[in-house]
Amino acid sequence: QVHLAESGGGSVQAGGSLRLSCAASGYTDSLTWMGWFRQAPGKEREGVAAIYVRDGHTYYVDSMQGRFTISQDNAKNTVYLQMNSLKPEDTAMYYCATTRGDGWPLTSSTYNIWGQGAQVTVSS
Repeated sequence: QVHLAESGGGSVQAGGSLRLSCAASGYTDSLTWMGWFRQAPGKEREGVAAIYVRDGHTYYVDSMQGRFTISQDNAKNTVYLQMNSLKPEDTAMYYCATTRGDGWPLTSSTYNIWGQGAQVTVSS
């Protein structure tokens, strides 16, 4: 059993930055992908970024690339999402997810273990 706990959310003004953390605890062996997803009110959950745990390769949706950076610290069993130049449209609940399987890294169906979410609110 793997438990994911997000932290680092909050409220910032447009142009500001936040760093989300996702700490994995419990049985963390054999995890393949770790990803960040977000869901704004009234909208579907969308992929943000993902990292392949075994080799550190990263993937981003076009709208996030250049502003958001995903990284991991395997020694701490933690994945991060550095968010810069935040915009009001980035306001959403951000979820960390992981899996022991394979699949498209920015597709939510790839993942079967999810954190509780961290709220990010960007004001103008």
